[in-house]
Amino acid sequence: EEGSGAMGGSASLIPRDLLGEYQELTFLSKQEILLAYKRFSELLPKEERENACSARVPKSQILTLPELRANPFQHRICHVFSTSENRDDMSFEDFLDMLSVFSDSATSDIKSHYAFRIFDFDDDGTLDRKDLEQLVNCLTGQGEESQLSSAEMEQLIQNILEESDIDKDGTINLSEFQHVVSRSPDFASSFKIVL
Repeated sequence: EEGSGAMGGSASLIPRDLLGEYQELTFLSKQEILLAYKRFSELLPKEERENACSARVPKSQILTLPELRANPFQHRICHVFSTSENRDDMSFEDFLDMLSVFSDSATSDIKSHYAFRIFDFDDDGTLDRKDLEQLVNCLTGQGEESQLSSAEMEQLIQNILEESDIDKDGTINLSEFQHVVSRSPDFASSFKIVL
């Protein structure tokens, strides 16, 4: 493997056995995995690119990706997919997991499971009023002019709970969330990051 990165400065590629494993474990094609690897290694300082498979990229770098820069849930997405202790960086495998869930080939079950985790701002396993409020704020934008009044917010959250809270406990659990999603055919197609 020595010196394989010397050719015109291209990043060394993923070892073949790993590549096969990544194809098994994700919804991504070989092509997509190689492209992801290239994108990921470009986020690393030059001297770390040789070992991109074992390097970690700080969240601040991940958030520079155009696909995430514009995403209102960028911080939650990094939080949910990062496996590091303090969740402020990503390994290549975290990055692949993220791309896999957001890819067109991921099942809507997988997508809704991760969407639920992303929307569960306090990570307590249910979407309560506070989570829903943050969710709405993310979607409407944080600017003064786009902020809902508290009455509008209250009304909206009531509506969401009436629609979704099947057992009427005031929160939405994963299966309730998946039930709602299963009735919105465009959910899966809107929940994606295309690299």
